[in-house]
Amino acid sequence: MSSHGSRRKVSFTDKIEETLIAVILGLMTLITFANVVVRYVFNTEIFAPVTVALGLPTNLLWALEVTLILFAWLVLLGVSYCVKITAHLGVDAIINMVSPKMKHLMAIIASAACIFYAFLLLKGGWDYWANYANLPQTTGRWFPTGFEEKFLGKSWYETNDIGMLPMFQFIADWFNNGEPYEKMPRLIPYTVLPLGMGLLLFRFCQVGLSVLQGKRDMIIVSHEVDEEAVAKAAATIAAEETRLKTSKGGSD
Repeated sequence: MSSHGSRRKVSFTDKIEETLIAVILGLMTLITFANVVVRYVFNTEIFAPVTVALGLPTNLLWALEVTLILFAWLVLLGVSYCVKITAHLGVDAIINMVSPKMKHLMAIIASAACIFYAFLLLKGGWDYWANYANLPQTTGRWFPTGFEEKFLGKSWYETNDIGMLPMFQFIADWFNNGEPYEKMPRLIPYTVLPLGMGLLLFRFCQVGLSVLQGKRDMIIVSHEVDEEAVAKAAATIAAEETRLKTSKGGSD
């Protein structure tokens, strides 16, 4: 069998978060570096004449807001990515005390609770973002029972400092009645709310299916401190206490 045939095929869904997180980290690094160069190099006495002559910027006003938005995307997408790679913290003190059948049952219950929680987050994320995209929020307190018939569209809300690139002005025809945006509409950065929570729900459903199929008995990996490290720490503390008692006895 060739090496290519032995490799596991990685689906697109397995790479969604990894690709987006890599792009976001790259953009955050590039924008922050560019802003530092513009502020602390272009404004120096040496480069000031060149900056004025070439009309170079002396400050990227939009850099901070873009970085904050990208960081929010990084966090919300990272939640589902950590579920996929089992990077969330877990404590197995209780489940290791029960029988394998009970452990499997507890994993199913935990998976169901996580799916329910992710579903609530998805509903909340959609309801917060929807009006910014001229879409209706869902009705119902816990579960969506429909869509609101009357709502106030907020697609005209813009960000504070991020300019709207001309190549994306077609969005104005879709959401702003053809009126061009001066700044980026908030519906674009807020898209991460339903997207991120949808990915979280998808990952928890994958985990729940794996638990039902018996492929795993925990939804996360335990990250407790190992017993050897705890024993070493306890021995160090005991030795220090003994030394202190001995020194006190000698001084008396």
